[in-house]
Amino acid sequence: MASRLPRSRATILVAVLLLSMALAAALAHEAWRAERSHRATTDRTLRDYAAFAAWEFTVAAKSKMYSNILYVFSPVMHEEELGPHDHLDPPQVILRPAVKEKLCPDPPPYAFRLEVATGELTFAGTPPSPERQRLIRKAVLEDLPAYVRDWGYRTIIESSGRVPLSLVYQVKWRMDGTKAAVYGIEFCVPSMATGAFQTVMDKGNVLPPALTKGLPNDSLFSVVVRDWEGKPLYASPKQYPPTYADEHALNAYGGLRTTIAINPAIADRLVIGGRPHSRLALLGALLGLTGVLVAIGLLQLRREHELARLREDFVASVSHELRTPLAQVRMFAETLRLGRVRSESERTRSLDIIDQEARRLTHLVENILLFSRAERQLVRLAPRPCRLATEVREALVSFAPIASARHIDVVESLDDAACATVDVEAFRQVVLNLVDNAIKYSPADGTVWVTLGTRGDVVRLEVEDEGLGIPPADAERVWTPFFRLERDVKSAVAGSGIGLAVVRDLVERHGGRTGVESRRGGDQHGSRFFVELPHSGVEPDRAERVADAERPDLATAGASGGDR
Repeated sequence: MASRLPRSRATILVAVLLLSMALAAALAHEAWRAERSHRATTDRTLRDYAAFAAWEFTVAAKSKMYSNILYVFSPVMHEEELGPHDHLDPPQVILRPAVKEKLCPDPPPYAFRLEVATGELTFAGTPPSPERQRLIRKAVLEDLPAYVRDWGYRTIIESSGRVPLSLVYQVKWRMDGTKAAVYGIEFCVPSMATGAFQTVMDKGNVLPPALTKGLPNDSLFSVVVRDWEGKPLYASPKQYPPTYADEHALNAYGGLRTTIAINPAIADRLVIGGRPHSRLALLGALLGLTGVLVAIGLLQLRREHELARLREDFVASVSHELRTPLAQVRMFAETLRLGRVRSESERTRSLDIIDQEARRLTHLVENILLFSRAERQLVRLAPRPCRLATEVREALVSFAPIASARHIDVVESLDDAACATVDVEAFRQVVLNLVDNAIKYSPADGTVWVTLGTRGDVVRLEVEDEGLGIPPADAERVWTPFFRLERDVKSAVAGSGIGLAVVRDLVERHGGRTGVESRRGGDQHGSRFFVELPHSGVEPDRAERVADAERPDLATAGASGGDR
């Protein structure tokens, strides 16, 4: 049950992380949709403003044209109704000089009178062609039944001829309520609306003043007015892109379409709170950051599981390494206690084995303590100048029983002049771990070489073995905690997985570096582990005196804890 709990906890954490990512994605999507909806709403609002402005503009222009048309027909509009014998005014009363300026220049300006009873058509000014006269008579007589007495005028668009015809006419009534005559002109919006569109553009309140804040119309919007055929009648000097545009159609005067485009540069001022700016980049960045954090969480979880597995392997390895020498100590101690030795040489051998295994246990415990302190940043060093060859020899002497038990020949080549500023206890631990590692992985009856010398401004310690060597891909990984080569995990060679990690940590705290390289080329195997420390620059004799004065008791030095 205990082994299942971490897996269940990991499953829950993975689910929580993935759900967090899904939730973040859902929130980002909803925020994007909300922003998009808000933007669409503001765009519709701005287009509604454009439609409203188009309607206001058209109404204002229509009022101006309405006043001009009433002025044209004023001579016949304000007269009394005709009696049975009253005469009709000629069309000349309409075609006054001021009116001619409001009529189309092509064809030349004219006015007409159509007697309803007889159908007689009379013209003032330049009469149009006979074909156009027939078209005028036909269009008016067909439209006349729809005329309502309360109307001030009526417009007609006739497009059945070769040239479209646009007319405005006014009915003259008799006292009995019948239509006496029709007075009319050919209607021309550009001429009739002369100045009307520009006047509205310059002075009209097309948009509510509360929104425009006193800005001129040409800074707020642009206008294009087209006739029923789509021909432009008016366009404001400034034109804006149709991003926020709409139009209003006016059926009067033959049909007018007014299109207004809001200036995008002032769109924010027309919407309360301004238009929402795109946050897609921010949402994408936040979602990406969430994904990175989730990925980091998953990697950390994976790393936690890996560390848990490595610690389990470490506990198992350490337990094995502790159990083996303890079993040896107990067995030979019991042999001595019960007096089962048969000779003095057996008694001495038993004591040697007890001493040897006790040293192994001591060194293993020292390694574990150093590693634990390093992880908690509790390692405190007391470096001092010393002659390293002396320290290496003493470490090798304390290690001799272990090497002898495995029939390993340790060959040393030490430069007595090599000096460095080191913590003696820490340096001894470095030497013991490297030598223990070399002996552990060397074949029986093999050789281990220990070399100490000076190279430039560094002191280099090398420990070479005749083992199977280190694959280049694992040359750095062997220095990491709990790591062991795949080939060694299931082998009979015990290892805690922290010996080389302790070596690197202690050497780096001294400002040095560590490494491993192939001992020999060709088909021969073996590894060369090296440590480089800064040269102290202290004279050998002085370093020796300092070391002799401050050297602690080395009685507890032992050997164990190397790993690969």
